[in-house]
Amino acid sequence: MWESVEKIITEKNITQYELSKKMKVSVSVITELKKGRIKKPSFELACKIADALEISLDQLRKEQPK
Repeated sequence: MWESVEKIITEKNITQYELSKKMKVSVSVITELKKGRIKKPSFELACKIADALEISLDQLRKEQPK
């Protein structure tokens, strides 16, 4: 999932810190996602990510082409 998030935050030109603030979570949550320690985020966390990035959950779920 991180690949999708990273692509979107790059496109929207926001930092991981800004994302964490929009999600109202600590930066460590973003770090855990990035490092792959959170492999299957909860529905609540996925919703926070999608809302913060102003995208749908479907967009978040889509795998990015490699």
